[in-house]
Amino acid sequence: MVEHSLVSISAVVILGISAQWLGWRLRFPSILLLLVFGILAGPVLGWINPEDLLGTLLYPVVSLAVAMILFEGGLSLSVKEFRAIGGVVAWLVTLGASITWFISAIAAHWILGLEWPLAILLGAVLVVTGPTVIGPMLRFIRPTGQTGAILKWESIVIDPIGAMLAVLVFQVILESGTQHEMVVVGIVLKTIGIGAVLGLLGALILGFCMKRDYIPDYLHNPVAVMFVVGVFTGANMLQSESGLLAVTIMGFALGNQKAVSVQHIVEFKENLRVLLIAGVFILLAAHLKPVDLDQIGIASFVFLLVLIFVARPASVFASTWGSKLGLKEKLFLSWMAPRGIVAAAVASIFALRLEEVGLAGSEVLVPQTFFIIIGTVALYGLTAPLVARRLGLAKAQPQGVLFLGGYHWVRDMAKMLQDEGYPVMLVDNSRHNVSAARMAGIPAFYASIFADNVLDRVEISGIGKLLAMTTNDDVNSLAALHFAPLFGRSQAYQLMPEDETQLDAHSRHLRGRFLFGKGLTHAALTEWFTDEAVVKKTKLSEEYGLDELKARYAGKVLPLFLITEEGNLQIFTAEGKTNPQAGQFLISLVQPQFEITEPEVLPEPDKPTDTKVE
Repeated sequence: MVEHSLVSISAVVILGISAQWLGWRLRFPSILLLLVFGILAGPVLGWINPEDLLGTLLYPVVSLAVAMILFEGGLSLSVKEFRAIGGVVAWLVTLGASITWFISAIAAHWILGLEWPLAILLGAVLVVTGPTVIGPMLRFIRPTGQTGAILKWESIVIDPIGAMLAVLVFQVILESGTQHEMVVVGIVLKTIGIGAVLGLLGALILGFCMKRDYIPDYLHNPVAVMFVVGVFTGANMLQSESGLLAVTIMGFALGNQKAVSVQHIVEFKENLRVLLIAGVFILLAAHLKPVDLDQIGIASFVFLLVLIFVARPASVFASTWGSKLGLKEKLFLSWMAPRGIVAAAVASIFALRLEEVGLAGSEVLVPQTFFIIIGTVALYGLTAPLVARRLGLAKAQPQGVLFLGGYHWVRDMAKMLQDEGYPVMLVDNSRHNVSAARMAGIPAFYASIFADNVLDRVEISGIGKLLAMTTNDDVNSLAALHFAPLFGRSQAYQLMPEDETQLDAHSRHLRGRFLFGKGLTHAALTEWFTDEAVVKKTKLSEEYGLDELKARYAGKVLPLFLITEEGNLQIFTAEGKTNPQAGQFLISLVQPQFEITEPEVLPEPDKPTDTKVE
C-alpha cells in the first residue's frame, strides 16, 4: 500500500511537470496535456486513484491549491490597468456572466436533458474562464491594445463570482419552501462582506508585518502562504465558498500597495502556481471513472458548440456595447473563453455533495464539465494565435525591439529599425534621452525598466527582443535576466561589460547574449560614433557581400543587424553565429572617411583624323 501510494504521488509529479514541459516545447496548451495525462493515468490505465491516495483530503487539497492560484492572480492585477479597461471588465463579469449563465442553463436543459436545478448549476459553473489557461495563452499570443488586459482581468475576477453563483444555486436546490429570494440575497451579501473584510485585513496585516520587519526575509514567502491558507479557511468557515473572493481581494490589495515590495512573493507564487496546476489537474482528471466517460455523446458536442458560438459572442458583444473597442477586438474577445481549474474543482466538489443528498442526474455534472474544459482549451489554444494574427492583433514571431537606454547612438539604431518597419520602444530614466527620442519620432517611455508594472504601461505589442544598452553593466545584466521569461533567453541581449576580466561574474544564466562582437562595450561604441560612424543599410548579393563591404571601408565596418528575405530580424552577437547571405539586408556601422573609391576612369580623347584639303 505504501509503495503504491509512493508510485501514485511520483506519477502525479512526473506527469504534471512533463506535461508542462511538453506544452512549452511543442508550443501547445499545457493544461490540455495535463488533462489527457490525468485521464490516461486514472480511469484508463489505473495508475492513479486520488480517492485511495488522499481520501477525504482530496477536495480540501484542491480547494487550497485553487486559493493559492487565485491569490497569485490577484497579485498581478493593477489599479492603473483597471482604470483603462474597468468598464468593459465590469460589464463582462456582471452582464456578460449573466448572459453566459442563462444560455448555458437553457442549453444544458434542452440539449443535455438535465433537470432545471442541475442545468442551472452547470450554467453557473461554466460562467468562469480559466486564468491558468488564459495567462499562458496571452504570453504566447501577445495581443495588441487592451484585449490582453481585459481577458486577464476577466479570468481572475470571474472565478470567485462563478464559485459564488454555484454556491447560490446549490443552496437554493437544498432549501425548501418559498424563501429562495431571501436566501439568495443573504448569501450574496454575506459572501461579499466576509470575503472583502478578511481579504483586506489579511493584506493589511501581512503588509504591516513586512514593513516593520517583524518577519525575516527568508520567511516572507512561507508566511504569505500561511496568510493565504488562514484567510481562505477562515472565510469559508464563516460563509461557504467566500474564501476564493477573500484571497483574490487579498492578492489585489497586497499587489497594489506601495509601502513594501512584494516582487519576491510574486515570483515565488508564480513558481508555486506551476506545481499546483500540474498536481491539481492530474488529480482531478484521474478522479474521473471509466463510467463517466460514457456520459459524453453527440449532445455534449452540440452543447460545446452553443457555448462557443452563441453564449460567448453574445456575452462579449452585449458587454462591450458602446465601448471604444473595435470589431476586431470584440471578435478576439469572443474567441477566448477557455474553462480551467476552478470550473473543474467547483464541479467536482458540488457533484460529490449532490450525490450525498441524492439529487438525480448529478453524476453527469463532472464528466460534462471536464469535456467542456478539454474542448474549449483545445479549440481556443490551437486556434486563438491564428485568429489573433488574422485579425491583425498579433504576430507569429514578434520582431520588434525594446531598447533599454537612450544614448544618441542607441537612438540612431532604433530609428533605422523603425524606418524599416519594425516596432521599437525605448525606455530610459533620463528625461533628456527620452525627449530627444520623441523629437526623433521614436516611441519612448520615461521610467526605470525595473519599476513596478512598467510593462503594463509600456506598449510592447510586436516586441520580441530586448537590447540592454545602458552605461551600467549590472543594470544590463539584470534587465536581460528580468525579461528572459517574457522574450526568451535567446532574445535578451546586452552590451559587453567594460571590464572584460569580470566576464566570469556575468554567468550565462545571469545575463543576456553579448551584442555585436567581442570588446564592443558602451565606451567602444561611443568611440565609433565619435569617429563619425553612421548606421548604413546594404543589400547583399553574390557579388557584393560582407567581405566586399569591409574592403570598401578599409575594414571599418561593424555589423549590427541582419534582415532576412522573410523579414526576420537577426542580431549580431559575440558568439558570431549570424551568417549573412545574398538577398538579405545588412545594417551596420561604417566610417565613411575610410571609404575607398575607385579612381574615375576618363574616356579616351578622340583621335584626330586626317582631312584632305582641296
